[in-house]
This record gives sequence, C-alpha cells and structure tokens, in this order.
Amino acid sequence: MAAQCVSKVELSISCENLLDKDILSKSDPLCALYINAGGTQWVEVDRTEKLQNCLNPKFNKRFCIDYYFEVVQKLKFAIYDIDNQTYDLSDDDFLGEFECTLGQIVSSKKVTRPLVLRDRRPAGRGTITIEAEELKDNRVVFFEVEARKLDKKDLFGKSDPFLEFYRQSSDGKWQLAHRTEVIKNNLNPVWRPFKIPLQALCGGDLKNSVKVECYDYDDDGSHDLIGIFQTNVERLCEAKRGSPAEFDCVNEKKKSKKKNYKNSGVVSVKECRIEREYSFLDYIMGGCQLNFTVGIDFTGSNGDPRSPNSLHYISPNGVNEYLTAIWSVGFVIQDYDSDKMFPAFGFGAQIPPSWQVSHEFALNFNAASPFCAGVQGIVDAYRQCLPQVKLYGPTNFSPIINHVARFAAVATQQKTASQYFVLLIITDGVITDLDETRSAIVNASKLPMSIIIVGVGAADFSAMEFLDGDNGVLRSPTGEVAIRDIVQFVPFRKFQNAPKEALAQSVLAEVPQQVVSYFNTMKLHPPNDVSSAPS
Repeated sequence: MAAQCVSKVELSISCENLLDKDILSKSDPLCALYINAGGTQWVEVDRTEKLQNCLNPKFNKRFCIDYYFEVVQKLKFAIYDIDNQTYDLSDDDFLGEFECTLGQIVSSKKVTRPLVLRDRRPAGRGTITIEAEELKDNRVVFFEVEARKLDKKDLFGKSDPFLEFYRQSSDGKWQLAHRTEVIKNNLNPVWRPFKIPLQALCGGDLKNSVKVECYDYDDDGSHDLIGIFQTNVERLCEAKRGSPAEFDCVNEKKKSKKKNYKNSGVVSVKECRIEREYSFLDYIMGGCQLNFTVGIDFTGSNGDPRSPNSLHYISPNGVNEYLTAIWSVGFVIQDYDSDKMFPAFGFGAQIPPSWQVSHEFALNFNAASPFCAGVQGIVDAYRQCLPQVKLYGPTNFSPIINHVARFAAVATQQKTASQYFVLLIITDGVITDLDETRSAIVNASKLPMSIIIVGVGAADFSAMEFLDGDNGVLRSPTGEVAIRDIVQFVPFRKFQNAPKEALAQSVLAEVPQQVVSYFNTMKLHPPNDVSSAPS
C-alpha cells in the first residue's frame, strides 16, 4: 500500500557567508533540492531561482514537499554558483551542501547548519537555514499590479523596478514572501500577473500586516530602495477591475529631507483575488484517475530476442530492461487507477497474419480491447507477444502518442478533473518520425496527458533529450509552441545499478506537477469536490 501523505510542508531557504567563486563580482547562487531514492542515488525534485551577486541569499522560491510520517525522507540541499545558461548543474561551481531528513526539519521548524563540500570539509563559513511551515490551506492570492511615476534612480536611464512582498511573523520580523520580475528602464511598470500562496503572504490571516518594498534593480546586487508601503490582504482584495487599490510608495529617508515630499511613486493593485489552488493529492483523493498506457519498441535494432545480446532477450531469471522499466513505473502508477486495466501496445514490428509493419498494435492482438489486467498482465502479454512478431522498423512514436491523445481529448469533454493519461514509451533508439512526433507532443500538451520515455540499451538518445522540454520550449515543425512541458526522458543505463525504486521516482517526479498545472490552468475541480473555490 502506498505511504499515506500526512501533510504538505513548505521549506524556505536562506544562506549566509557563501563561498565567493566569481573574480570580478560575487557568486550568483541557486539552491537545488534532492530526495534520496535509495543508497547513493539522489533525484533532483526542484530548484530555487538564481540570485545575482549575493553571498547571503534569501530565496524567493519555496520547496513544497509531501511529508510522510512513516517514511525516512532523506533530503539534500546543494548550492551552486550559476555562470551560464545551461540547465545542467554539473558545469557550475559547487558552493556546498547539507543533508538531513524532513523529519529533522519539521521537528525543529528551523534548522541552521554549516554547508560542507563533497569531501565533507567545511564550505568556508557558509551556512544554510531551512524553515518549515505546514501548509494548512491551499489558497493563493492572484495579483495584477502596476506602478506610476516611480523615482528615477539610474544616472543614464530610468529605474529598473521590482517589488518584494513581506509577511510579518509572530516575532515581528519580516519574511520575504514573493519577489516580482524586474521591468527594465520604466518608471510606469506593469508587472506580469503573479500569485502568492496565502499562507506565505499572511499566514492565512487576512488582517496580518503585509509590507511591500519597491526597488531599482542593480546588476551588482546593491538594489536601490524606491519606496515602501504597508497594508494587509483584506485591503488588497478591495482591488477590482476598474477600481484599483492604490498605495503611496514612501521613502522615509527622502521624506525626512524634502519639505513637500508626497511619495516616490504610486503602486496600483489592479486586481487581487483569493482562489483555491488544488494540489496533486487534492485531485487524486478527489477521484481523479491516472490512466496508464505502455508502448514498446519492437524494431529490428533491438536484436534477435533469442540472442543474449538482444535488448528483448529474457534472461534465465526472467528479466530484461523492458520488463524492469514496465515493473518499475507501473508498480507506482497502478495505485492511482481503480480498475487497473492498462492498454499495452507495440510498434515497429511485422505482425501476423499479414506480416504488415504496424506502429500501433495491441500486445494481446485484440485491437478492440487492448487492456491488460494490472502490471502483471502487461508483462504476460509482452512475453506471449515477443515470439509471435518479427522485429522490423522504423521507430515511429507519433501513432501511439496520437492514439492516447484521442482518449485524452474525449476526457476534456467532462467538466471536472476526472481523468489524466500517462503514456510510457520504452525504446532502444533514434526516432524516425521526429517531425510528426514533435507535432503530436505539441498537440498533446493541450490535453490531460504526460509522456514518459525510457531509453534502453547504449544508443545515442540526444533526440529524446530534445523532446524533454527541460532545456527550452519544444516547438512543432510549423513553429507552434508546446503550452506545457509534458515529456520526461531518462536513459535506463543511468539506473542499472540503482535501487529498483529509483527509475520510477525519477521518471514520475514531474507527473504530479504536470497534472496540477493542467487542471489548475483549465480551472477544473476534483470530481468529488465541485464546490466553488472558497474566498
């Protein structure tokens, strides 16, 4: 039985006295969070924003983690100095790390510890502070904010303004809740709409003080204060379309020197509203089903299944990389599907009786009912199918992606978040129909659907990395952009010596956020919670 999530915990991260790795400026730190997947295998689950020229960062981005009382959840916080545009952290300077369990953090509520290097020596005088907060409600505050007539702070241009929102904690200290984007060279900025968790902004109490600071951004990290105002969420929520809530941005230093000082600009909150934002567990516990489909590569490059060198060769102990991937991912996901009947397909083989090449055939050869009973049913169908087909080619993904997309499109006609589709494709190599696959993924990104690709064998999988949108936005050949990143690719060889849970934890890590982002964007409620969002 799956571990029962007791609560959601939000972790805010700050550091002091980080190592300075930059010669002409200060380090540009970022914090990456890793969860232990067993043994020495760590899986990155999230990362903060990068802060420019800062050795004492207070990160705006918070980590949200499901807390399990009965599981030892080992965490690692690693700090890097980011000096390039790549997503990969291995080419950035390492500033230190800290390992602990989530239980240790929540039992202390606030932990400050020294950062250490990989050889466990101290990382200079660097420390990390982690504060935990139980998320008791999932309401978020949506903002549309602009400003006008802000003070000019730059000698050769206008100001580059950004806002920081602070909540007042019980000890009277101010804690950063949100930092907006920087608007370059503009004294009348209009910020993109943004949202702040209600808990982070005011601890859930609408009357609690909120402080807003407006700064002029400087590359060297010495941002100039434009002005400050204090309010609360109750007052902010008076803002409505056509009737903004307006606040004088006051710089006390300037006010004390100028007799007729009025303000350093006006911040205008055009809209502020509180909405409920459902979590992954809200959807799952509220009746959303995850529908799991498997697509298996039967192309000739896998090698003759009777040969021990073949990727489809089933060893004397009954396994191969295809079966391991099916077991690993299927075992986790089957808990979220009530009937546990999973469609399973093959592609790239000549199939009986006509021996035509098919890129979308049922493993049980029953096109009208391609369902297998549980993960074991998929495994049994695969074993029975293998000796009955002739491995051929080419490697076409688009037919099977489009097949699942058709079912996902039907599900969108329902007005609740009742179904989400996860397609697992296991393949040994290079895609032949790359353009068609790109189009299929861009189309699927508009649907309740995620695609997991596991690459088996030793082939070059660079095209797969391209489909996984972590390093940039995927586009179709016509230039249409994927509205969500829905593809997660991992090479199986990376997990060959890892514990059996590691592969599933890695490939499924992004699925909860993909589910949440789709249903929240579409404003769909869980089936068993169709009440309107509380205010």
